[in-house]
Amino acid sequence: MIKPSDPRFLFLSHNTDLGPPFRILVDTNFINFSIQNKIELVQGMMDCLMAKCIPTITDCVLAELEKLGPKYRLALRIAKDPRFERLHCDHSGSYADDCLVQRVSVHKCYIVATCDRDLRRRIRKVPGVPLMYVVKHRYQIERLPDAGASFH
Repeated sequence: MIKPSDPRFLFLSHNTDLGPPFRILVDTNFINFSIQNKIELVQGMMDCLMAKCIPTITDCVLAELEKLGPKYRLALRIAKDPRFERLHCDHSGSYADDCLVQRVSVHKCYIVATCDRDLRRRIRKVPGVPLMYVVKHRYQIERLPDAGASFH
């Protein structure tokens, strides 16, 4: 039995736009870390959140994977999985991290999946947006600070 104080459920009280099915905005390195840790992406997300999840990827993240070349061919194939929702970007040549931060600042209906420490630090400054990352061969959801808290 999961307790209501479990971090997986605490973020719901801070952001009422979030609810099953969860839309998870995936970053380039999250896919790579999932491959390295042999985690099946969609199933791992559902196991972590215990609910239906829709992995979501932006054009910028796909472009970044394409630029990384043949070494990241498997990551690109996973990103093009039909279970992934594709978000079109209306800007050109943007850095994928900037694109993700801008998108969650405007639409707080996403959980951001990233293993990039710098991006996680930037996302934490956006109140109401939970983070998912890889820890010990499984996904972990980070509890949100109070949505009204000030960030320095």
